[in-house]
Amino acid sequence: MAAPLSFFRFQRNNPGEVAAWSFYDFANSAFATVILAVIYNKYYAGVVAGGEGGVHFGSVRIPGATMLAFTVAAAMILVAFSSPLLGALADILGRKKRFLGAYAFIGCVATALMMTVEAGEWLWGGLLFIFAQLGFAGANIFYNALLVDIAEPEDYGKISGIGWAWGYIGGGLLLLLNLLMLQSPEVLGFPAGTFTLGHCFVSVAIWWALFSIPLLAGVRETGIVVISKTDSLFRQSWRTLSGTLRKIKQLPELGKFFIAFLIYNDGVETVIIMAAVFGDQELRMGTEELIMFFLMIQAVAFLGALFFGWLVGRIGNRRVILSCLAVWCIVLIWAWGLGWLGNAHKEYWILGALSALVLGGTQAASRSLQAYLIPPKHSSEFFSFFGISGKFAGTVGPLVYGLAVLLAGSLRIAMLTLLIFFGVGALILWRVNENIGREQAKAFETGG
Repeated sequence: MAAPLSFFRFQRNNPGEVAAWSFYDFANSAFATVILAVIYNKYYAGVVAGGEGGVHFGSVRIPGATMLAFTVAAAMILVAFSSPLLGALADILGRKKRFLGAYAFIGCVATALMMTVEAGEWLWGGLLFIFAQLGFAGANIFYNALLVDIAEPEDYGKISGIGWAWGYIGGGLLLLLNLLMLQSPEVLGFPAGTFTLGHCFVSVAIWWALFSIPLLAGVRETGIVVISKTDSLFRQSWRTLSGTLRKIKQLPELGKFFIAFLIYNDGVETVIIMAAVFGDQELRMGTEELIMFFLMIQAVAFLGALFFGWLVGRIGNRRVILSCLAVWCIVLIWAWGLGWLGNAHKEYWILGALSALVLGGTQAASRSLQAYLIPPKHSSEFFSFFGISGKFAGTVGPLVYGLAVLLAGSLRIAMLTLLIFFGVGALILWRVNENIGREQAKAFETGG
């Protein structure tokens, strides 16, 4: 029992704070699963925005999948423009939790209002999605930055993996609850037909808000607060942010990882958001089957996050990520040729399991490597800069996918276009040396 138990021992001996921090993954993964990956994205693309019939602008017809992709891109742009100073400001004030709470509040309110979206209301539904995504992505900037407040570098990979694992449990449990609400409300003590998809969206907002409380109440920020008496806070934060690029030049390994992450993570996020739409429109999978499909994904991804979190300590973050990116490429090629073994439906479930396994590994190891290469005193600044830049870059994947669907009229061909994100990202990541990068971060901290 010693080896398994040692997995939950940390350098700072603070299991309570680690649990509180990890529980935010449990909270916000309800949004990632139900809204982004399974139900609302499919509902918006297939019903609100007209499905294959799409939305008509004069003589131009834009398919529902393209409308969803463009809406995701718009959300990413809003996050990028609304958050440029907040990470630096959070470091100056030492208030990452407050910014996290503010963004989460925006996300919860917009998500609850999705209950009001009906067929054809593509503009209203799109605006709510954009603001909900703003809250989700903005809060994650500060959540990721808090990792350096609760852990030593040796534990980043392990704790990041635990957080992702908790996230898959949380997302899976609410997804299961939604399945019961739609299919068997009698099990919950309600008559048949009580719940609609709108009630599922409200349940996400409640879940997200309720389970954010442990982090907001139980995590201490350890960053040093430095406030100038002569400059305004926004001038200080702008100066801090404008200097981030100059700092990255002093951290070349971090810079290479930064570029690689922007590229391959764009591919990952696009696949996640479009997977349910692909299953719906290519394989005619209903909402209940898609929920079962993603419950399987949550279970496998949970194991993947823990396994790859452990593997990071054995072979390093970079090798783990590269292995995962190779599998992502196989998944995309198989999705393009789905049915080559004779049963496209079963093959899609196999692809789901493969994707889930490396999804946990990619996410956990990327957050771990990011924290490993960042100077701790500048955590929010760098995490915010990465997050903001990621949202700008994150517009490219959905736009490429959406345009491919519009021009080629095929979701399968659109999937193939995402190969370039994984391939180019892997080539750049191959040149990153994480040990040298950690030394550069230490030297920067000492010199700064």
